[in-house]
Amino acid sequence: MRTTLLCLLAVLSCPLQMATAGDFDNYEELQALISSMEREGIYPEGELTALFSMVKRQNKALDAIARPAEKTKEWKDYKNQFLSAERINNGVEFWQRYNKALNLASEQYGVPPEIIVAIIGVETKYGANKGNFKVLDALTSLAFDYPPRAPFFRKELRTFLQLAKEQNLNPLETYGSYAGAMGFGQFMPSSWRNLAVDFDADGKIDLLNNPIDAIGSVANYFKANGWQTGLPVVSRAKIIADNYDDAPNNKDLKAVSTLNALSALGLVPRDTVKASDLAVNAIRLQGDNGAEFWLAFDNFYVITRYNRSLLYAMAVFQLSESIKEVRNQFKIGTDAFNLSHTPVNEPISPSTNPPSL
Repeated sequence: MRTTLLCLLAVLSCPLQMATAGDFDNYEELQALISSMEREGIYPEGELTALFSMVKRQNKALDAIARPAEKTKEWKDYKNQFLSAERINNGVEFWQRYNKALNLASEQYGVPPEIIVAIIGVETKYGANKGNFKVLDALTSLAFDYPPRAPFFRKELRTFLQLAKEQNLNPLETYGSYAGAMGFGQFMPSSWRNLAVDFDADGKIDLLNNPIDAIGSVANYFKANGWQTGLPVVSRAKIIADNYDDAPNNKDLKAVSTLNALSALGLVPRDTVKASDLAVNAIRLQGDNGAEFWLAFDNFYVITRYNRSLLYAMAVFQLSESIKEVRNQFKIGTDAFNLSHTPVNEPISPSTNPPSL
């Protein structure tokens, strides 16, 4: 709270011409948001008006959200940015460094350590790239200049302002992605407020600088969205019918079919699926050697709750499997282990002494 108030006092002390130079000053929708937050006792109108006078439109954020990689690339191109040897090895090292926290999160929430690690690896390269957009600028730009999702981003903008007060964040100096996601796991403000946890029990939830809190929060996010412990994510499939109709493919993110129904169409698992009665979805991806067919289960759908994309979920799954394979291959699990490769970038460590987990 003190940081936020000091920031706003600095803005309010500026000359009038500086305090009215915001890119959104004349937006009626913004004025309505400011008024509603004052009525509800969240922020005084003067503070918010001064705050938004410092906000600048982020055209790069508007451009980025209009053409996300998940919608413009085929799997064979998309996967290369996430499945590199460096990202896999750094994932193994991140796992080793935070092994206790990952094991505890897995026990408490039922989510495998490799899935937690892979999410953080895909999102921020294990904390090395948490985003360089001012969150307030990005969210305001998307809330008022991106009509397709304006209601969503207005809600997130409002939540971010509440979060800044609650977590003592400087709203003008908090950085994240072009969509306003923050920290190691790139949580949107609403996810932070609703699902983030103080996993090291130090009295505060810090997703920006504390990987322990990030690990617990990612695991809690998955549990809250329906992760089923011990059940499969995806399984490679094969076609056994010459006239296979791939119409069911990619129609739904959610698993809505059955193995029997897909088998009748000519699509079957390559390997034995232990729980054959699970709901399933057929997926067709364009790989390096042509079409790849997969069977996606409910846990795959849960990954898409983090980012609503088949490509994203597949990248997380395959990265998780690769990290686990390398870790198992070298029987990693002792503090003495050290990888002989480019180390994980320093930003994955908290700015203060690491928690005891």
